[in-house]
Amino acid sequence: MKTSRREFLALSGAGLLAASLPGVSSYANTISPDLSRFAFDLGIASYTFRKFSLEDTLSMTKRLGISRISFKSFHLPLDASDELIASTLAKCDVEGINLYGGGVIYMKTKEEVDNAFEYARKAKMKMIIGVPGHEFLSYTEKKVKEYGIKLAIHNHGPGDDLYPSAESAYKYIKDMDPGMGLCLDIGHTKRINRDPEQDLVDFFDRIFDIHIKDVTAASKEGSTCEIGRGVIDIPSFLKMVVKKKYSDTLAFEYEKDAADPLPGVAESIGYVRGVLSTI
Repeated sequence: MKTSRREFLALSGAGLLAASLPGVSSYANTISPDLSRFAFDLGIASYTFRKFSLEDTLSMTKRLGISRISFKSFHLPLDASDELIASTLAKCDVEGINLYGGGVIYMKTKEEVDNAFEYARKAKMKMIIGVPGHEFLSYTEKKVKEYGIKLAIHNHGPGDDLYPSAESAYKYIKDMDPGMGLCLDIGHTKRINRDPEQDLVDFFDRIFDIHIKDVTAASKEGSTCEIGRGVIDIPSFLKMVVKKKYSDTLAFEYEKDAADPLPGVAESIGYVRGVLSTI
């Protein structure tokens, strides 16, 4: 029997209300579904909170019941001093949030590749969500081997001349070191009218990170919306994530409402949790 969007939100514990009302200290406390049976973790791409400070970003992430985050440079600059990196990691620890990766980081020169890996090493990141130029892929592979830090190439859909799709990156890295992989952004995938679920299946052996979102149209004009309100078949996609035994991070990247993203991302997380509770 097909479960409605309203029922998914009910199963998730009224996430929008919990995250938006003053005086409600933790969205996580209202959630009943136990998702520990799944091999993957839920996370946040901090681009979601690009208009907010590090402290507010960590606070909102915790309030959403999320304990994994990847930082965009808004929250940890690429040229951060050792002292700033140390203090940032300490703040993550206090909030109980695991800084698992950084990105999206663009790498247009060898120096930028070097800087990205040093940045990730100092911040104890396990992964760089990045966009190295085609001519620097072999050099990046050497750094992956040297540092033991994975690279997940992020696809950006229409207008991206380097990696519009997961396939466009996969063809370059499929025979490279196993640490060379993909961050599958399902919104940008849908915006070039590809099926995110099929890309998950076809390139699964190299998918290290997933940016989960929804979009208003399967075209260049499509924009981010609350998950479950757009054109992506999220329940079907999540069923495949579970079927394939994906074991990394399912990271919410909510690009809408930059000045006030919390209600929308809370609704999106609630919807996903609700879907997962039915699988």
